[in-house]
Formats: sequence, structure tokens, C-alpha cells
Amino acid sequence: MPFTAPQALPAQHLGGHGRGYNAQMTATNQTFDVAVIGGGLVGKSAALALTQSGLRVALLAQPCAPLPAGAVFDARVYAFSRSSQSLFERLRVWQAIDAARITPVYDMRVFGDAAAELHFSAYQASVAQLAWIVESSVVERALDAALRFQPNLTWIDSRAQTFDVKPDAAVIGLANGRTIEADLAVGADGAHSWVRAQIGSGVERREYRQTGVVANFRASKPHGETALQWFRDGEIIALLPLPNQHVSLVWSAETDHAAALVKLDAQQLAAEVERVTQQQVGTLECVTPAQGFPLALQTVDRLIAPRVALVGDAAHLIHPLAGQGVNLGLRDVAALVDVIAGKEAFRDLGDTVLLRRYERGRREDIRKLIVATDGLQRLFSIPGTIARAVRNTGMAFVGGQPLIKRWLVASALG
Repeated sequence: MPFTAPQALPAQHLGGHGRGYNAQMTATNQTFDVAVIGGGLVGKSAALALTQSGLRVALLAQPCAPLPAGAVFDARVYAFSRSSQSLFERLRVWQAIDAARITPVYDMRVFGDAAAELHFSAYQASVAQLAWIVESSVVERALDAALRFQPNLTWIDSRAQTFDVKPDAAVIGLANGRTIEADLAVGADGAHSWVRAQIGSGVERREYRQTGVVANFRASKPHGETALQWFRDGEIIALLPLPNQHVSLVWSAETDHAAALVKLDAQQLAAEVERVTQQQVGTLECVTPAQGFPLALQTVDRLIAPRVALVGDAAHLIHPLAGQGVNLGLRDVAALVDVIAGKEAFRDLGDTVLLRRYERGRREDIRKLIVATDGLQRLFSIPGTIARAVRNTGMAFVGGQPLIKRWLVASALG
């Protein structure tokens, strides 16, 4: 079911006493409809969508930290799909983002490890754009601003440290010594989720033995709102367009190589990126120091438990080669809100029957993206001349099939 604009739920669905963003916890406001544990884009989107639906929500998270002094861009950027943009629009967040910080992607060029190349065009696919590139902190600050004005939301700046599920509520003990209760707890606390550990959901994790290296550059040539990606010797290099002729690097490099890249000074890193990208956007000037984060594939055996639902990286972790990780998490949010909006009046928010609808609805989308991203990563990691020939023949075939390319674009748009 597609996400629809939040509507206020009937009074019998409400059960908490949240007093707004700056509410102080007292003996009279410790009960909520939903407690969202974990911030970031996915957790804050969940909290905003749920409170705009008329539910009283506790958000255990902190506001977005400011950029370091003198920083031009956030090192972490995301390629938001049409489905994510639609969610943000319905939450009235997209309209609040500074348009000067949003870059549309109209074309994408993918280069194999030989002469093979794939070109994806928004025009040819009959869509307005392939994606939007926005810095993580820009979106998160817009979410923070929206959350501040929600009368049914209480922001709790304290860590959850105990968790107990009672017949009528999830009971969460806080590090500040207080306790809150909620009909439903949403775990949005990342790949190493504390909430997931509390419900005993099994985790299967496979390290890619790669690190994602990110940095931003000013380019001497216009990027033309085009995303560029190279598959080179098992590694994946992407340059994503940013405003004012800047680009964002995402380099999925072998662990030792990534460590060496992060140690390079600004001029050395720029020269190395120029080399591997064959100066497609000209010479580069590094404007954001390189950072690295480990890459892994992670699945869980269940997304729910009585009175608990997992979203975002707490529920799944995929390779960033397609830029779909955050979009997958935001689709979790949309699906959960839809399930809650469609629940029968007699059902509790934490009813396992209700939550199973969310889990069933998300399994196929998650599975398809895991198969696609992991399969591509494995395919381009196989060494040897034969493997290289197979890869590039496949790319050439897809490049000559407009219908297949249009289907791929539609899948990525969500």
C-alpha cells in the first residue's frame, strides 16, 4: 500500500501524554503511543510521520550536530529516490529544504572494467529525474525543525538501557533513571541495534572487507547533473553531483587500500581520484576531508516482536553501490505508517497480528535489493579474464535494451 498523507487517528487510538519537543519528563507524561529509539534520517522520519498521524510519540535521539567550522559540505550525502522524496513531501519536509542544496540527477553513466558503459537517462526513461542528491545533515536539520513544532512529540535526550514487554505496554528504562511506556517501540538505532538485541532477533552479517571512503571536491568541469560510477578491480568508485560544480566521492575500496586513501592529504587524494576517474569532471580540489565506514551485508531473521518493529539499518544493511540503503529504510517507515493507519479499531498498536502485516509487506522489497546489490558486488569482484568478459558482455547487452534499462530505473525510483 503506498504511503498517504498522515491523518489524525480516532481518539481511542491515542494513549500518551507527550507535551512537545522541549517537554520535561514528569510523573504524568511517561506513557506514549509510540517510542522511537534512534535518530538519523529514518528514525526521525518515523517519529514525524507517526506524530503527524495523531499519535503521541517519544523520540529517543539527539538533534543533528552542526557541521565543523569552515566545512562547505557534509561528507555524507544520499541519493534520494522518488519514493523518498514523496515521503518527505507528505511530511512537509522536502519543501523546507534549501533548494540550493538539492541537486537532481538527470543522467547516470556506469563504466565497467573494460570499454563497456551503461547510460541511464531520465529523459529516455520518461521520468523527471533519476534521483536527488542531498547532504544527510541538510535533510536531518529539516526533520529536526519539523519535529520541534509537533505538539504530540516529546524529545528525550537520554539513552535507553532496559527493555521489558508487558501485556499492555513496552517498558523502557532510561539512563537518567526514568521509565517510559509505549504501546509500540520502533527500533531505528542502526546496524548494531540495541533494540534488535533486546528482542533476540537473529543477525546474519557478512563483511565485504571493504570500506566506503567519502569526500567532496570542487570540479573544474561541470558535472551536468550526471552521476558517474566505475567498477575497477573489485572496487567501486562513484562521483555524485553536488551544487555549484562540486561532486561527492563514494569509493568502496578494499580495507587496506581504503586506509591508505584516508591517510592521503587533500592534494594527494584529489590527484588519485582524478586518475581513477580519468578526469571526467576535470581537475579536483578536495573541500571535505575523507572519512571511511566499513561495508557489510546484514540481514535479520525477523523485523518484529510483540510491541516492537525494526526499521532502517536495524532491519537490514546493504552495499552502497546502488545508493539505495536509506531509501530502503524510508520505505520501511512509509510501510509501517500505512499499516498503523489501516489497523482495525479493536487492535492495539503493538498487536503482533498488525506488525506481521508490516513484516510481510517489507520482506520482498528488502530481499530484491539484497540480491541485486550483493550480486553485483560479487560479480565485479571475481578476478580473471573470463569473468571480465562476461561482465562487460552483460553490460553491453543491457545497454542495448531500452526496456530493461527503463525497468531498472523504475525499480531504483521505488
